[in-house]
Amino acid sequence: MKPVVTIEPNWQLCSDCAVRASAVCSSLDAVELREFEHLGRRVQFSSGETVFCEEDITTSFYNLLEGVMRLYKLLPDGRRQIVGFALPGDFLGMNISGRHNFSADAIGAVTVCQFAKSPFGRFIEDRPHLLRRITELAIRELSQARDHMVLLGRRSADEKVAAFLLGWRERLVSLKRALDTVPLPMSRQDIADYLGLTIETVSRTFTKLERHGVIEIIHGGISLLDPAKVEALAAA
Repeated sequence: MKPVVTIEPNWQLCSDCAVRASAVCSSLDAVELREFEHLGRRVQFSSGETVFCEEDITTSFYNLLEGVMRLYKLLPDGRRQIVGFALPGDFLGMNISGRHNFSADAIGAVTVCQFAKSPFGRFIEDRPHLLRRITELAIRELSQARDHMVLLGRRSADEKVAAFLLGWRERLVSLKRALDTVPLPMSRQDIADYLGLTIETVSRTFTKLERHGVIEIIHGGISLLDPAKVEALAAA
């Protein structure tokens, strides 16, 4: 049975939003926020549910409030290339072509603030500060895409996995989450599809790093036992 998408009225005030400081709306003042509240609606997706599909016409934009999403493209032969993982505060859906250039699925339960494209476009027309904020987020996304291209280059499996773990930890820390361990909500297959490796290679690499005392594999994530070693591998 297909998971059910739940739509709720946007009862939560934007000023009380947990991700406001890192989200697209962080540039708005109190008056603008009150107007902005009427543009969005909270939508909940269950684990595995598709938020939007590659090549679909863009009708909405999405501000991720809770949870993690996998962003991916399907290759002509049916293989999947994950191009990124979205975290709370990420803004998705804006593109030049008018069609989504990748698909987005929920990893676990996800809540987004969904904005219809046309009203959102009218709202930003005379707000250059909001346009600047959107540009900042686009530049950040471009930087992450370039880092991913480097990650897919001529690196060993150890180096790729180490760079992924450090990059993921840094993104979580940027959300001001204190981390004794690094949660990994995505599957080993997801990590493999992100790094351009097989799931067997990813699993062997995790086991190897644990055997050498670099990490400890725990339920739902890992603990970095030797961060300096992980950083050295990632920098190779």
